[in-house]
This record gives sequence, structure tokens and C-alpha cells, in this order.
Amino acid sequence: MNLKFNTAVAAMLAMSLAGSFAYAGAPQESAHKKSDTTKKAAKPSVEDQIQALREEMEQQINSLKNDLAEKNAELQKAQQAAAQAQEAAAKAEAAASAQQQAVTENQKAVTALQSNVDDMKQANAAVVASVTDDTTRIKKEIEAPATLHYRGITLSPAGSFIAAETVWRQGATGGGLNTAFTGIPIANSDYAQQSEFYGTGRQSRLALKAEGKLSNMILSGYYEMDWLGTGITSNNNQSNSYVLRQRQLWADAKLANGWDFSGGQGWSLAAETTQGLTRGTEILPATIDPQYEAGFVWTRQYSFRVSKNVGQKFFMGASAENAETLNPAGANLPSNLLIGSAGVGGGLFNPTANYSFNMTPDFVAKIAMEPGWGHWELFGIGRSFRDRIYPATGSPYNDSVWGGGVGGGFRGPLANRKVSVGLKGLWGEGVGRYGSSTIADITLRPDGTISPLHGFSALSTVEVNPTDRLNIYLNYGGDYIGRDWTLNSTGTQVGYGTYSADMTGCNVEVKTGGSFSPSNPAHCTANTKDVQEFTAGYWYNFYNGPKGRLRYGLQYSWFERDLWSGNGGTTNPGGGANGTDNMFWTSFRYYLP
Repeated sequence: MNLKFNTAVAAMLAMSLAGSFAYAGAPQESAHKKSDTTKKAAKPSVEDQIQALREEMEQQINSLKNDLAEKNAELQKAQQAAAQAQEAAAKAEAAASAQQQAVTENQKAVTALQSNVDDMKQANAAVVASVTDDTTRIKKEIEAPATLHYRGITLSPAGSFIAAETVWRQGATGGGLNTAFTGIPIANSDYAQQSEFYGTGRQSRLALKAEGKLSNMILSGYYEMDWLGTGITSNNNQSNSYVLRQRQLWADAKLANGWDFSGGQGWSLAAETTQGLTRGTEILPATIDPQYEAGFVWTRQYSFRVSKNVGQKFFMGASAENAETLNPAGANLPSNLLIGSAGVGGGLFNPTANYSFNMTPDFVAKIAMEPGWGHWELFGIGRSFRDRIYPATGSPYNDSVWGGGVGGGFRGPLANRKVSVGLKGLWGEGVGRYGSSTIADITLRPDGTISPLHGFSALSTVEVNPTDRLNIYLNYGGDYIGRDWTLNSTGTQVGYGTYSADMTGCNVEVKTGGSFSPSNPAHCTANTKDVQEFTAGYWYNFYNGPKGRLRYGLQYSWFERDLWSGNGGTTNPGGGANGTDNMFWTSFRYYLP
């Protein structure tokens, strides 16, 4: 800026000098014209004018220098002020940047603090909810405990109930609430002409389950009893009925790795389950009749079971179960043998029932699958039979033979679990004991050797649950035993379902000495071929809640029992016979919660 100012001053000075010189060299003609004036006042000389002009220029230059100095001073002050302002701006910018950083950090801190506060609120809410739930649970367990606690284990009476039940049969069986399926009266028999009605509370049940949890194992024990046993008929045939009747009495150890070990009295592994092969999850026909349903495959005896859970989808297991051979059945059977005996004095068996001398336990192996829809099963049963034969000549000897069968079934939900369908069956040789009718296991050959009978049992079921209160069930099933006979040395038919069986009196009432008498039909000795049953019933829960369950049930069953045809003569040309029966049950039960 100083350079530009100095240049401008120099230019002005040069112009002034140039003007002066131009004026000095100009023509002097005007001097003559103004001579009078010049004469009157002496004019200054050129030097004086130049000097005056120089002085004037010097004054102007000095003034300009002074102004320039002042401007320079002001400029320096302005530059200093600008520098200071720039420095202040830099400081302000640095301060603003620091402030912005501080604000950003504060925002981050606020965000983190808010997140921590939200987490604390959620944690506090969870703690409050947990405390509330625990308080509610503790209060509930104190006021209305679902289980009792004793030395680290839980005790539950779930499954216990008091029952008031009745049965009416069109044809009498004399069996009380429980139906002896092979006791369905043949048409024209005395019993078929009479109905019967019974009311009882004997099916009332007491149950107690104990459970203790370890880090890698769950230990449990279960006891279940009712009053349906009768001392003079207690036996080992299908259900242990010793009084007080122990329905189930078993212990179980379930490991975290899927292995399960259990032993005691309970349902056979052949019975259908709903959760893998776990004891206590058996699914039974929803009937009131304690004998359940024709075609239902089961026993309830001692067993020791080992099973393995593989990924909650596949299950496998095996068991050794108490054996019992139903007495040999058939016509013209030999008697020179020993296959069992009644309970002996000093023993703990019933002296009026027969007990087979078992060579081995019954063996059951089973696999189950739960692929996503339904529960599927496949199982096999192995059984041994033995007797001691005393021939007419020669030494006594033991005869043994193996029998068994294969079975399977499924059960699955439909219609959004409002409907359940199921089918199960068993086919084999010597498996009559596992059918609910317990028709027969074996027959004998003329020489006393054992021949297991071909048998078949099957049960289909449909259950409908339109509401939580109502359960409707429909069942159809049956048990079948095939013919098995041969000729002895005299040409007599020996075995089960012989064609020579006297059937002449099957279709008439007994008449003795010209008058009727109360007795079973004479001359109607054929063996049972099959028992069929159709059942329809329902259960309705009046109340089902924390105070227990109050329910009512009604069941209707139609039975048909068929005999193998035989020699009917003129009174029974077809040589066959059967009996049908209609039965109704009612039940009013209160279950402990």
C-alpha cells in the first residue's frame, strides 16, 4: 500500500514540473499586452514560482507523508487488530471445536447414560416382575401347593380320585363293574335272560408320586392303588390284583443323556405311550369299564425297563416282564403233565388260582418315533412256555417252546387338536394274555407238548374334544384266537376250536328231566373264537381348576362273543353260537388337583 501511495505522489510531482516547464517555454506575446499591469506590479520570477511551487509541493508531500505515516500506523493497527482478530478467531474456532467435541462426547455420554437407564429400568422391571411372580408362586405354594416338599423331593397326589360308578348289563355276567369279556353270556343261556345293575366306589384311586432332581438325573417313584382286587381271585394273569390292589408301584431314574432305567409293577412296555417310552405317559382307552376295551394290548405286572431318548424324535427300549401262561385251553387235552400249580400253603400266592412255572420272563423290545405328526410305535414280544410231561412209558421230560408276536400303532391329532385318531394291534403266537379279553395262550398236543395259539388283537379309536370341558370317544376293537387241533391215536380231535365240540345245546335253554333248570347251556363246549366291542361315551368336566376336577361320564358298549363252530346236530345245524350284550356305565368323579 505504501508503494502505491508513493508512486502516486511522484506522478503528481512530475506532472506539476512538466506543467511548469511548459509554461516557461510558451511564447511571450502576452507580455506586451499586459505591460501595463506588469509595470504597475512587479511579477514574480520563474524561480520564485518554481520555488513557491516546490514549497507548496513539499508541503503537500509532507502532508501526504504525514497522512501516509498515519495511514501506515492505522494500517499496522488494523493489521495488528486483524492478526489479533485472526488469532482470536482461531482460538474461538479451537474453542468451538473443543466445545463441539465436548458436546458430542456429552451426547454420547447422555446416550450411554440413557441406555443404561433404560437397561436399569428393564432390569428393575424384570426384577419387580420376578419378585412379583416369585411372591405369587410362593403364596400359591403356601396357600394351595401343587406338590408337597419333603427333604428336597416333591410329593404329588395327582391322579387320585373318588368315584361313584354304576353298570347295567342286558345280559348278566356276575362280574361287577369290571367286565369279563370271555364271560359274555351265550344266547339262550340263563344269564342272557337276566339283566344286572351294580353301583360301587371301588374304582376310587389313590396315587402318590415322589420326585427328586439332581444335576444329571431325575429320580422318581410312583404308587397307585384302588379297591378292585378280590383276594380269592387274585392272580398274575394280566393285572396283579392282590388287595389292597397295587395298580402301579415303580421307581425310575432318568438321566440327562437320555437313558432311562425303571423297575417295579406298571404298564407293560407293549402298552401305548404318549411321550417316548416314559413310564407314566401311557394312554389308555377313555372307558369307565376297568377292563378297558376288547383289542386293547396291555398287561400291568412287574417289569424292569431300559430305554434311550435319541434327539426327542426317536426312542428305543427293552424290558423283562413277569411271565404267566394262561391255562391250556381246548378239548380232550391230556392231563399227564405239569405246567403250574395253585398257590401253596406258606406261600404268598392265591391257593385258588393257577401259577405257571415260568422258564424266563417275557421280553419286550420297542421303538417309538415322533416325527412331527403323531406318535408311532413298533414292538415285539418274546415268550417262553414250558411243561413237564409224564409219558405212559419212559422217564418224565420237560418240553419248552417259544412264542411271541409283533405289534405297532399310531396316534395323532387332527382339526387343530380337536380330534385324535389312533390304531394299534398285536399279531403272534401265544400272545392271548396281552389282549384285553385274555382268551387263551396255548393248547396241548395229544402227547402233552405245548402249541402256542395264533392270536390277533386290534383297537381303533377316535376322540373328539370340541371344548376344554367335553371329551367324546368312540372305540372299536377285538381279540381273536385261531383254531389249533390234531388227532390223537384213537382219532379224537385234540386241541383248540375242534370241529367235534358238542354244540347241540347252544341255542336252547337248559332242560333237565322234562323241566328247565338254572344252569349254563349243556352241550355247548366250543372254545371262544373272538370278542368284539364297540364303545361310545363321553366325559364332561363340571369344574377343572386349582381346586381339582369334578367330572361326569357315560359309556355305552356293545359286545359280541363268538364261539368256534362244532358239531351242532339237529338242534344247531350250523354248529355255531354267539352271545351279544348291551351295557351302560355312569361315573361321577372328583380328582385331586
